[in-house]
Amino acid sequence: MGRKKSIPYACIIHKYIQIFLALFVFVAQFGIKKQKTGSESQIILYLAGMMSANVYKVIGMMSGTSLDGIDLLAMKLTKKEDWSYELLTAETLPYPPSWIQELRQAHILPKPVLYELNDRYTLYVGEQYQNFKNKHNLTDIDLFCSHGHTIWHRPQEGVTLQIGNLPSLATYTQETVVCDFRTQDVMYGGQGAPLVPIGDQILFSDYEYCLNLGGYANISYDQKGNRTAFDICPVNTVLNYLSRKEGLDYDENGQLAASGTLIPELYDDLERLSFYTTAPPKSLGTEWLEGKFMPTLVKYENSYSTSDLLCTCVRHMAHQIARILNNKIQQTGIALVTGGGAYNTFLISSIQELTTHHLHIPDDLLCNYKEALIFGLLGVLRYRNEVNCLRSVTGATRDHSSGVIYVKE
Repeated sequence: MGRKKSIPYACIIHKYIQIFLALFVFVAQFGIKKQKTGSESQIILYLAGMMSANVYKVIGMMSGTSLDGIDLLAMKLTKKEDWSYELLTAETLPYPPSWIQELRQAHILPKPVLYELNDRYTLYVGEQYQNFKNKHNLTDIDLFCSHGHTIWHRPQEGVTLQIGNLPSLATYTQETVVCDFRTQDVMYGGQGAPLVPIGDQILFSDYEYCLNLGGYANISYDQKGNRTAFDICPVNTVLNYLSRKEGLDYDENGQLAASGTLIPELYDDLERLSFYTTAPPKSLGTEWLEGKFMPTLVKYENSYSTSDLLCTCVRHMAHQIARILNNKIQQTGIALVTGGGAYNTFLISSIQELTTHHLHIPDDLLCNYKEALIFGLLGVLRYRNEVNCLRSVTGATRDHSSGVIYVKE
């Protein structure tokens, strides 16, 4: 049996100095925040645990612009050579009508009223989290990774706001919280969106494309070794708006749209919107929707049926999505399609008619909760101080680890 080598004490001391310096720099630069009643030892122990763990039990939260509700997904994320995931349980907790109305109007509120709404919404998210956790008997959660709900998104002005990301969320949930993923990217000159593509790259690289059909359609794919991603066009924000005119929350399977007839003038006007010829990186938000898309649409509302308006919008969306799919040199590939729009069979068939790429819709759990899954991953990457935001996607000045961490008391 060989003799163990002795290690000079100076090397050991030097190593500990390196570790504590790294911890100090990490805390100083990357915004780890604790509650006022917490202790410094909490931070040190928390970071030490962070650096050694490879399996994380996480709950991810997403609230999208279509206002369906709060998506909550419990998962396990494991890092070996590559990352892998296991989906445990999930639920969409619908917003009551009062919250839908408040969130729909929040972007025009005076700042003091919006701040008060932020406080209440943070408490609401905390309550929904606890209800979900208790209902599904979830224990030993390492992180709650929350996107919050977007109110403002004007990256060209250096502005983005997701409410529900206050420090009090750690108190309400009694969990370590990772949230506010977009602000730092906008600070670095990026769009702050889309954020999901790094998750597409890490977890779904077998697909040539990842296409999400939520409030807006966005896509990500590999281009010469870099991840490229951007918003394409509105989807459910517009389709649900039109469906509500018929007393429906949404157009199930796209049946109403399928029964309509194309309005050529509206189709041409939508196709001419300048966003579609803008080069990436680019992203969409309520401000663009209300300032550009909706004024074009409403000019036709009193002259045509809802089914015709829906049909025309779906055909326009399908063309814009297929145009992006067909821009790649590769003629055939598989696109992983997720989000509520994946259930709109008229939209899916309209896209498929225009492209040779195969549109693959996964099982319901992944289809409905892929964004919540990836925000869980983004939170874990931030927790480990690893890159979770790509400059090739957002246009920021650097790749970086984005998000704020609130350590539970």
